[in-house]
Formats: sequence, structure tokens, C-alpha cells
Amino acid sequence: MGSEPACPIHSSIVTLRDRLPEDLLATLDDERDREVIIVLMVSTVILLMFFYWGRPGFAREIGLPQRLEAWGGVFVDRSGTVPYLWWGFSSLILRVALPLAVIVWVLKRRPGDFGFRVKGTFRHLPIYIAGYLFMLPLLVWASRWESFQTYYPFYARASEGGWGLALYEVGYAFQFLGVEAFFRGFMTFGLYRRFGWLAVPMMTVPYTMIHFSKPMPEAAAAILAGLILGTMAIRSKSFVPGLLLHLAVAFTMDFLAM
Repeated sequence: MGSEPACPIHSSIVTLRDRLPEDLLATLDDERDREVIIVLMVSTVILLMFFYWGRPGFAREIGLPQRLEAWGGVFVDRSGTVPYLWWGFSSLILRVALPLAVIVWVLKRRPGDFGFRVKGTFRHLPIYIAGYLFMLPLLVWASRWESFQTYYPFYARASEGGWGLALYEVGYAFQFLGVEAFFRGFMTFGLYRRFGWLAVPMMTVPYTMIHFSKPMPEAAAAILAGLILGTMAIRSKSFVPGLLLHLAVAFTMDFLAM
């Protein structure tokens, strides 16, 4: 009997591998390099998905505020909060849950290796508190700018307080959880194992770019914030203290602008 024909898919893979440059093959054979490739590719897809489907504008485009208000309940006369709740929900799914799934099931690593840890991190809190106290007078000063006052808070009726403000701030807080888990967690620690401290400026590039729609001083400050929060995340082995600092600064900005 003649030999069975080779599987065409297997043959194609073998042919492709034979044609790849040797240095690329060596990269694919290195565990740390494979991890970097996965982290970068997943990060790119997440950034793309979040830009088009995760931001408040998408919720408005599909008419979600009007639909929820028509259903009644807490959203009656508070439909303006829905885009920001969508923002927070999308951030939890795309920036927290999806990276966690990749860490556990694709990379076969522990979430704690990527900054998803609380234990032992609070001894670093004094540094973060000092950072907030340093930022406070700068925030008070910036709150006098017209561009600052017209931009914050995002929810136009936040100054009315009540459930509207509460719903908005919940969505806003979840959005920041996603920011820190993704940039200071998944990206920073995903690159640190291969590149060391260079992971911090590498993460800071896309982090700064998501601020391009904000007032220029804040977008410029994102460079410094990315470098500082990334460095502190590596030192504390967690993004959680940085999350608390980010929340404190953001809520203070909203309060000062109202």
C-alpha cells in the first residue's frame, strides 16, 4: 500500500516555518519572547476594541441611554449616566477580564505576577499619599482654567448630586480600574519579564495616546503619570495602590470643577 497523503494544513505550517528567518524562529522558541508577542498583540486588539466599542460615545450611537430610560427605574431622568456606566462596564470586560483570561489560560501564569495582588502592597501607601498631597495644590490651580471647568466632570448634571452623581462616579471608577489593570498591570508586568524597567516607557506610549482627546496640559501630564505609576507598580508588585491614587486625583478633579 502507498503512503497516506500528508495533511495539507500540516504541510503548509511546515513550509511556512521553514521560510521564516532564523532570528524570528529563535524568538518564537524563547518563552519570554513568546509572552511579549502575546501581550503586545492582545494589547493592540484590546486598544482597538475599546476605542471603537468601549467609550461613552458608542453607547450614545446605539441609543442605549434612551432604551434604559424607557425601561424606567433608576435611569428615569438619569439617562445621561448610561454612557459612563457603559464606559466602566466595557473597561471591566476588555481591560480586566480579558487580560486575566489571557494570563491564566494562554500564558499559564498567576494573576499576581501581573500586578493583580493586594497582599503586601499597602506598606507602599505612604508614598502614594505623598504623591496625592503633592498633586493637590496643582489640581486646585488647574481647576481655575476654563478648559478644565468645561471638561470636568464629564456628566453634565453631576453638580445636582444624588443618584445621578453616584451612578456616574461608579462608572468612572470602574473605568479607572480597567486603566490601571491594563496599563500598569497586564502591559507593564507582561513586558517587564523580558525588558526590565524599559517596560515602563514602553507602556507609557499607548497610555499617553489615550489622553489625546483631553486638554493638552493633562495629555502632557499623562507622560509623567505613566512613568511614575508604572515605576511604582513594579516596586510594589501591584497596580492597586496606583489605582487608589488615580481615583483620588480623578474624584478631586471632578469635585473642584463642579
